[in-house]
Amino acid sequence: MKLQLSRPIAFIDLETTGTNLSIDRIVELAIVRVMPDGSRQIKRKLINPLMPIPQGSTDCHGITDEMVKDAPTFRQVANEVKQFIDHCDLAGYNSNRFDIPLLVEEFLRAGMDFSTEGRKLIDVQRIFHMMEQRTLSAAYKFYCQKNLEGAHGAEVDATATFEILEAQLERYPNIGLTIDAICSFCGEEDIVDFARRFIRVNCIEVFNFGKHKGRPVEDVLKSEPQYYDWMMKGDFPMHTKQKLTEILNRSLLKKV
Repeated sequence: MKLQLSRPIAFIDLETTGTNLSIDRIVELAIVRVMPDGSRQIKRKLINPLMPIPQGSTDCHGITDEMVKDAPTFRQVANEVKQFIDHCDLAGYNSNRFDIPLLVEEFLRAGMDFSTEGRKLIDVQRIFHMMEQRTLSAAYKFYCQKNLEGAHGAEVDATATFEILEAQLERYPNIGLTIDAICSFCGEEDIVDFARRFIRVNCIEVFNFGKHKGRPVEDVLKSEPQYYDWMMKGDFPMHTKQKLTEILNRSLLKKV
């Protein structure tokens, strides 16, 4: 194994009812946990999303309402999933923008806090797009010289993502082999919430959208407190609202 690990890394892939972080749900989850010694442990589950699966989504991943009607809900498996990825760094394909944010949303909806603080997040798609600009199946063909049979099956995609990263490390020595080195190479924004409504600039949380883009969040909440209410009532992901509330509470504590 090329990848040098000081602790496990979990490659995550989700199949879902859609792509809206605020309303869509997981229908299949697969995690390939790679240990420092190179061994792998796999967890895969069908999930009842408690909502109809749109036909367009079924056409993509092949999972129907009938297939998940007797499956557990995410709330029922949340603790098991959380324990499986405890003390792991996290990785996936487009995972920093979709899989991990949606997983965090599902934990929050289940009443369970899941923090990514102290974890490294590796998005294999970002390396691929920086180097080759292609899709997952093309990436697998390009890097691994194999056709991706069963694409859009969560376990197949998660396993393929790990194999692609291994091939990328072989192909691009300048990336490095450690998780820290890979994160440094990818140069991701210092995000606050996964929807990227807030980012950190010089260690200060600033808005990353709308009329206040670039302004410190604390400054806006002080000068325009109704903006907090507007966001909390709006169609923003729960994780975004959670981080906004944390910033507000921290700001209020400074006044005490």
